[in-house]
Amino acid sequence: MKRILLIVTAFLFTACSDDLTGPTALLSTGQSADQAATSLTVMTRNMYVGTDVDRVIETPDPNQIPFVVGEVWQLLLANDYSQRAAAMAREIAANRPHVVGLQEVSLFRTQTPADFQLNAQEVVIDFIPTLLAELSALGETYVLVAQIEDTDVELPRLNPDFSLTDVRLTDYDAIIARSDVEVSNVSSANYAASVPGPMGLTILRGWVAADVTVGDQTYRVLNTHLEPVETADGYFQGLQAVELIDLLAGEIRPTVLLGDLNTEAPSGDTYVDLIADGFMDAWDLRAGLLDTGFTCCHDNDLSSDAGVFHKRIDHVLVRNFEDLWSRAGANPVRAEIVGDEPGDKTPSGLWPSDHGGMVVRMQLPRPGP
Repeated sequence: MKRILLIVTAFLFTACSDDLTGPTALLSTGQSADQAATSLTVMTRNMYVGTDVDRVIETPDPNQIPFVVGEVWQLLLANDYSQRAAAMAREIAANRPHVVGLQEVSLFRTQTPADFQLNAQEVVIDFIPTLLAELSALGETYVLVAQIEDTDVELPRLNPDFSLTDVRLTDYDAIIARSDVEVSNVSSANYAASVPGPMGLTILRGWVAADVTVGDQTYRVLNTHLEPVETADGYFQGLQAVELIDLLAGEIRPTVLLGDLNTEAPSGDTYVDLIADGFMDAWDLRAGLLDTGFTCCHDNDLSSDAGVFHKRIDHVLVRNFEDLWSRAGANPVRAEIVGDEPGDKTPSGLWPSDHGGMVVRMQLPRPGP
């Protein structure tokens, strides 16, 4: 059953509690134009690269790389991105978020014969154009407004005829927005804290940010994908979190932090640090409701039912919203996990991603006269 939840932060706005009339005060999924001007809807979505890249990174013998790349390539093809993009587009179209923060945005390019250089140009799979085209087919126009290139790596793949093809994977973080949303002041960067990998590979992480205006209010929206806490016992994630907190330290506008932060609620070190820095968890502000909001993870093979979500590492965190919510008369927020139920699968039985996405809708003050 879809989990659409009422969040009422009564501890912030006790004086306004008489203005809240229960669920009827919330915005429905099919918003009127007037309602759309008084709500902000955001979404975070880890798209999943589509295969087990960790197997390649963790291969101890470089001579085995072509064999391993060949195997993970077959899994990539089986986890058909064209189908998955259509499923994720349906999630977005059903909720019509103003902005979507995307992680593990992937571009696959190849070159035959292999020359063992970082120069493959033949596009095989490109996540963003495919997703935008699927949204357009559903009558929804979204545009790419911010993107940062993270890790860019090219390795040889052994083919069935024993020839070699170079496979190039470029990883991005991105923000897409509805075409009717005003976006400005776009910025992006890689974290200084990068992870050294095998064969001279450097694993980069990054962030993208933009000012987003809905109605008469402008918000700062930032999307990021932090290093998993399993890497060096969280050392690199901790360094990236310090950079992230410093980046947002002087921001006084309403701020939305989206992303696969790879830190578990409620006790992950980075999660605790962000909450201590003044962010509020748009999921955990729910009063008296027990749903876990787990978003991770399915198996690498998306046709498998073995993976069960058991942790929440995909987050929508907000800060500096208190004045807006007090003027709105209450803080009604809806939060929903998408891509987590059998009905969300593709026609061939694939999960849209190894993660679930999170959609958050916040009611805000009506624009002034």
